[in-house]
Amino acid sequence: MKITVIGAGAVGATTADNLVRKNIAEEIVLLDIKEGVAEGKAQDMMQTAALLGFDSKIKGATNDYLQTAGSAVAVITSGIPRKPGMTREELIGTNAGIVKTVVQNLLEYSPDIIIIVVSNPMDTMTYLALKSSGIPKNRIIGMGGALDSARFKYQIADKLNASANDLQAIVIGGHGDTTMIPLIKHATWNSIPVKEFLSEEEQADIVQKTMVGGATLTALIGTSAWYAPGAAAAAMVESIVRDQNRLFTASVYLEGEFDQEDIHIGVPVIINKNGWDRIVPLALSDSEKEAFAKSADAVRAMNQVLRDNHII
Repeated sequence: MKITVIGAGAVGATTADNLVRKNIAEEIVLLDIKEGVAEGKAQDMMQTAALLGFDSKIKGATNDYLQTAGSAVAVITSGIPRKPGMTREELIGTNAGIVKTVVQNLLEYSPDIIIIVVSNPMDTMTYLALKSSGIPKNRIIGMGGALDSARFKYQIADKLNASANDLQAIVIGGHGDTTMIPLIKHATWNSIPVKEFLSEEEQADIVQKTMVGGATLTALIGTSAWYAPGAAAAAMVESIVRDQNRLFTASVYLEGEFDQEDIHIGVPVIINKNGWDRIVPLALSDSEKEAFAKSADAVRAMNQVLRDNHII
């Protein structure tokens, strides 16, 4: 089996590194447009094989999509990263052209591929990938909710002084600082609602810190984060390749679910060998439904930029 990662920047390289350590594919292709970067990073990773004990092969390629032929899954990380003070909306013009071209090139050599989109603004780029490709909706997945949910668990674990592995907590809605919805009332610590351990003020603080988690890191390190995004993308790939039926929040195409149509946005889904297999119903309060509708409106406003610029 072959897996492709498009973009050898920090997120793409971290995704590839996570994948190669999992030994889930015979070959991982890391592709970038900048001469030598993917080849160099692939060689660097391969030099850890004797130290880390993996047998997967990783190959770097400079803009040669023939090397990706026959890939089962691809992760698209390419595009410019978000800079301090830059909104995800401002990324649309540049990254839309990149993502559209990448999808077309991948499908030329791997027509049955499942695509995971990481590039920002993620919900809009995932929507673009579906609309520009025409492939079945279950084969296009946006990564954002998996990352946001991991950040949510981190904030809860930090507040409770608990293990993040003992927590169940998800974030739905758009992958953006003002559009995501951390469902604190649904979060549990080994089946016990976390609200039993936290004050209303502490819960509100967790939600707020989760929502600005990406912007906080961008301000601290001067660019988008990469360790958690790379790990989130790799976890989704693993669930596909190993047919794990894991439940993630992911940006998928809705056709009436959650009272929304013609949009990619984060909802709970089962991910397996089919891509995203099915959407999991979730009982939301009136306020949560209202927040989700507002989030969808914000995502649609970004999607409209694609139409206004005749990208779709």
